[in-house]
Amino acid sequence: MLSIQSLSFRIGGRLLFEDATVQIGAKRRIGVVGRNGTGKSTLLRLIAGDLTPDAGTVSIGVRVRTGYVEQFTPSGDRSVLDVVLAADTERTDLLQEAETATDPHRIADIHTRLADIEAHSAPARAATILAGLGFDEATQQGPIRALSGGWQMRVSLASVLFSEPDLLLLDEPTNHLDLEAALWLEGYLAGYPHTFLLVSHDRGLLNRSVDGILHVDNGGLALYPGGYDRFERTRRERQAHQQGERIRQLRERERIQRFVDRFRAQANKARQAQSRIKMLERMEPIAPLQGESAISFSFPEAEELPPPLLTMDSAAVGYSADAPVLQRLNLRLDMDDRIGLLGQNGNGKSTLLRLLSRQLGCLSGSISLPRKLRVGYFAQDQMEQLDPDQTALDYVQRLLPDRTEQAVRRHLGQFGFQQEKADQQVESLSGGERARLVLAGICCDAPQLLLLDEPTNHLDLDAREALLLALNEYNGAVILVTHDHDLLARAVERLWLVADGTCVPYEDDLDAYRRSLMEQKRRSNGGDRKTAPTAPRLSKRDARQSRANARAALAHLRKAVRDAESAMEKLTTEQAKIDAVLADPATYDKPAEAITNLTRRKAELERDIASAEESWLAAQDALEASAEVP
Repeated sequence: MLSIQSLSFRIGGRLLFEDATVQIGAKRRIGVVGRNGTGKSTLLRLIAGDLTPDAGTVSIGVRVRTGYVEQFTPSGDRSVLDVVLAADTERTDLLQEAETATDPHRIADIHTRLADIEAHSAPARAATILAGLGFDEATQQGPIRALSGGWQMRVSLASVLFSEPDLLLLDEPTNHLDLEAALWLEGYLAGYPHTFLLVSHDRGLLNRSVDGILHVDNGGLALYPGGYDRFERTRRERQAHQQGERIRQLRERERIQRFVDRFRAQANKARQAQSRIKMLERMEPIAPLQGESAISFSFPEAEELPPPLLTMDSAAVGYSADAPVLQRLNLRLDMDDRIGLLGQNGNGKSTLLRLLSRQLGCLSGSISLPRKLRVGYFAQDQMEQLDPDQTALDYVQRLLPDRTEQAVRRHLGQFGFQQEKADQQVESLSGGERARLVLAGICCDAPQLLLLDEPTNHLDLDAREALLLALNEYNGAVILVTHDHDLLARAVERLWLVADGTCVPYEDDLDAYRRSLMEQKRRSNGGDRKTAPTAPRLSKRDARQSRANARAALAHLRKAVRDAESAMEKLTTEQAKIDAVLADPATYDKPAEAITNLTRRKAELERDIASAEESWLAAQDALEASAEVP
């Protein structure tokens, strides 16, 4: 399907790939990962043919159709549905030819081919994809020029999914999606019938939708089996093994060199010395592990304020008194609250955050905020908060006027801004760097309330993990909007649903919300396609009882998953300890029996971990299968 051989490529004088090689077969679902700036997006452009390698080859099989979401967005007066339908160029060309063809044999061939490609069902398939990505019936029939840039990007995504290419290339497709659409895309990709390469920093998506991970690192490409969690474990094991082999090789080289130095001048040992010199020359050095600068930060401890932190009484908010976006808001927030906002894009989640950040006032009703309340606000568009002409250093110095330049640079260094990056203008920073800069600014103060609107867009997995750790250690309140299901599940404790022109507490958990979305999509796809999916309404008493019964029925499967996860964690912890001992040079001064026992135990652990992983996968599959039964 896809063969990359000895690929080398430079951009702006910087070497991104050097002698990189990988083979990807048909019907593989591959997640592409790596730190920001390693060349993941460039790799997709090389595969798509937008860029030409400096050396090496990128080969795609004969008659393989490649689909790539272009950077430009569609526009014009055509309807959204027509734009997506036009992505199937063969169907479009055949329909146009059918209108003008006069040869009876050719007309018969056209209609036979249209039947073969199921052209009659194309509008329904396109409408289903658009509905999954959040387009209602009216928007599907409306002109694409009426959409914002983010929604036009969704149309581009819908178009390439509808065309169903043999090789699908996706670069951070969830960045323009809300949680609901991201969950739909996750399910769609899990069942995609052909090969795809997915650049993503969404751990949940990379665990549930792919069967392999392609790691872009230090100019090379390495393919790992399984999802992201398995990739992390395997990579750690390989690194530990490589480090151990390097230590053993260095020790062997030192021993041989001592022999050469001692006996080179002795005639009766000269031949052996020369033999060992040749041995050293043939011994290819094992490269040391290249450390990656870790991003680690923490939100400063917030001053305690008496509860409640804020209350809303019949509040309404919007941009026009005649048309409030949200109303009937009766909410309370305390300092120890961790809130995740649910609801489709356009329902008013960002508007609610602007109200809480004091950027918007109440149209009616009231909101009570303590005078001493400090708010840290992360806008979805970071350029709302940044001056493109400032440097990163200028931005943080303005927020920390009493700190020395050296102290400000140390603060920036925690967020990955070293000397050169700290002096770079904001307009030239990448999306991920701008996001990290805004987080660095938020950490300058000590807010009691964090409002985070899609903070993980453009952040790599390491930066996302650093954000999660910082949030979990933070002592103030958090309200989080994100399409990252994994982050939402690990960072929040309560959910609010923004739908139907208001915001109310959601009484169930994230898994129940996900199941309700899937069920609603199934009903929508199997019933009236003119009804677009909407956010699930809050349950009434009988619905709550039904969900409680469903949770009880799944309790044993959830326990099996937890038990398997616990077993894997214990085994991998013991394995890591043994790896550390084996990597310690002092270990090899001990009796040979001790080393043999350690090596034997390590092999046993590898078998036990594989068995525990199989048990976990089986329990997880059973749980997901049971959860999806209507």
